Amino acid sequence: MMKKISFVVIISFAYQISLAQTLSNYNLSFDKLANRWDEGMPLGNGMLGALIWGKGDKLRLSLDRADLWDERKALPDLTTYSFKWVQQQVEKKEYRIVQKTLDEPYHETTPTKIPAAAIEFDVSNFGKVLLNVLDIKTALNTVTFQNGIVFNCYIHATKNQGFFGFENLVNVDVLPNLIVHNYAGNEKIAGDNSHAGQGLQKLGYAKGDVIKTQNSIRYKQPMTDGHFYEVLITWQKIKNKIIGSWTVTKDTEAVIAPISTTAKEPTGWDTHIKWWTNYWSKSSISIPDDLVQKQYYLEMYKLGSAARKGAPAITLQAVWTADNGSLPPWKGDFHNDLNTQLSYWPTYTSNHLAEGKTFTDWLWKVKRESEIYTKTYFGVPGLNIPGVVALSGKPMGGWNQYAMSPTVSAWCSQHFYWQWKYSMDKQFLKEQAYPYITQSATFLENISILKDGVRMLPLSSSPEYNDNDISAWFKKWSNFDLSLAKFLFKAAREVSIAKGDEKGAKHWALVASQLPDYEANETGFTIAPGQNLTSSHRHMSQYMGIYPLALLDYNKPDDKIRIDNSFKQIEAKGTRAWVGYSFSWMASLYARAYQADKAVKQLQIFASNFCSPNSFHLNGDQKGGQYSGFTYRPFTLEGNFAFAQGVHELLLQSRDGYIEVFPAVPSTWNDCSFKDLRTAGAFLVSASYREGATLRIEIVSENGGELNIKLPKGNFFLASRHNVMLRERTKLFTQKGETLVFVNKG
Repeated sequence: MMKKISFVVIISFAYQISLAQTLSNYNLSFDKLANRWDEGMPLGNGMLGALIWGKGDKLRLSLDRADLWDERKALPDLTTYSFKWVQQQVEKKEYRIVQKTLDEPYHETTPTKIPAAAIEFDVSNFGKVLLNVLDIKTALNTVTFQNGIVFNCYIHATKNQGFFGFENLVNVDVLPNLIVHNYAGNEKIAGDNSHAGQGLQKLGYAKGDVIKTQNSIRYKQPMTDGHFYEVLITWQKIKNKIIGSWTVTKDTEAVIAPISTTAKEPTGWDTHIKWWTNYWSKSSISIPDDLVQKQYYLEMYKLGSAARKGAPAITLQAVWTADNGSLPPWKGDFHNDLNTQLSYWPTYTSNHLAEGKTFTDWLWKVKRESEIYTKTYFGVPGLNIPGVVALSGKPMGGWNQYAMSPTVSAWCSQHFYWQWKYSMDKQFLKEQAYPYITQSATFLENISILKDGVRMLPLSSSPEYNDNDISAWFKKWSNFDLSLAKFLFKAAREVSIAKGDEKGAKHWALVASQLPDYEANETGFTIAPGQNLTSSHRHMSQYMGIYPLALLDYNKPDDKIRIDNSFKQIEAKGTRAWVGYSFSWMASLYARAYQADKAVKQLQIFASNFCSPNSFHLNGDQKGGQYSGFTYRPFTLEGNFAFAQGVHELLLQSRDGYIEVFPAVPSTWNDCSFKDLRTAGAFLVSASYREGATLRIEIVSENGGELNIKLPKGNFFLASRHNVMLRERTKLFTQKGETLVFVNKG
């Protein structure tokens, strides 16, 4: 099939057998090309991205690069429009000025993420598409046409280079055509219904230069302030094949080596496949729910495509910016009031710490900008990052309660905490986790007010309750802000102890003790004092203490009552105002309360109603409003990745100080298992479950230390330590690298 030169090398038989029986079951497979960008086949490597779809009679590759941003027009002078000034306007009930000065700038054209370009191939003479497959184990898209021509496309896992190829070109010719975005026109896809922004022509860029040769196309697009980006496409025709390559660069000349006609592997497939083989080897799950399992593996594929060391953090659409003639939904930015945080939830349990670290790497990179914002807007020392942020870390404005909330860095700090707890990396603790968390805690201490021994915020809010109205501000803690404060001061104490900072640990324990209790009543956790949940609401903000912060434990009687009452209230108000991520998040909330059947139902609803055929989360109910009154289709990623974590929470949980295996297995799951899922404390866990009972648990202690585990029901003994019998709650001291095997004697 493939001789001296080939697009894809022949993979070893052993590799084919080991993965073909599992991951191939979850491939995307269609008998046509998608006819819209947000249903295209997604490829990516964290920096470069592509969507493969059909526009008219053309096969189209929509090209993207993660750092393509136009960052003109920052916010007004924050020394004038400060947090204290906002407090004054709230007191005077003159809130329109706040909306005008701090929200309306967000609706300007920039700052914004922008798309790169597109490559099109005329396939009008190829006949109908017989098969269009995205192989997730190799990140390869293959399209087979009626006349026997085969198209292959992938983005290299570690090089900023994409590859394409056509095979079986007998008496047919096909060459790439570069499609540049019309920054001077007014093209916009009608009826796209994607919450799209203004047309790209609003950016006002000059027309770029296209230079063509026999085997290449180069395009340089000038931006503003001396910035530019380049797109380069090269190709070679070899007998009845064409093999091509492309790249996108920013502020530097695009350079890629010509396609070799003599190299054994001209496309770098061997190193590409090595990365993806290693990625998939990190962990796996097996559950008897085809819908949920397929969606899970597609989420993990997208995670591997969207997160990579050296690339920016995952934005709303990551490397799949809209290709519809418009700015992307919500300008494709970094939303730190939910979207960035949820996007990294599954990285820790799935044993993909390297992918998770791309978030903390970016937060660390923009830390200096965050410190400037903190000092300028809040007027106190410490660290807080804006809730709506451009690539550089500068604030973009937006609804002030959330875009410039005082607890944003508290939630972002959880990812520094998780990165440390799941790895137990002492260097990371010392160099990043400890300073980021304690600086964030210093800020929150400084911005809060201590009166009569109780610490309060001057203004509090709860995303996105009452939207951008003055009534969205509360004079007392919202449960959202309070939960984050409780977590942050607790985490600051813990990292201080781990670093040997005894004085700091005592200080943060004292500050934490000054916080009031959660506000709860017969309806469960309220939004804020005097404000019950009175209608369906998309953001689970008041339940942060349950998940993701894990400050509350269903095993404790008082917590159980408040959690049960909260769920009754949520269920009573319904899901009409929910979007896709609400269902994903609710799955983890139910799992934390051991309500497995309700949890898996949320996952099933998400996968069946809130996703595009290519698995993208489209926010609204795509089946006409069966579960939600939102039926629009703006594409964002946080719901996808929160879904994956919802699956993890059914199988393995890291609770406050202990881990639990198979905590919430649905009643319909007779057989399930997982391999090498990770917990806090740097433990890798593998386990099997059959017909209502856990059979075996294997735990590798990566760093040594105390293992505190709550075992499932059964008579377990520790086979790896001479058949030691165990209780349900067991503490064991482990050696670094030790493997512990728990067997159910029953």
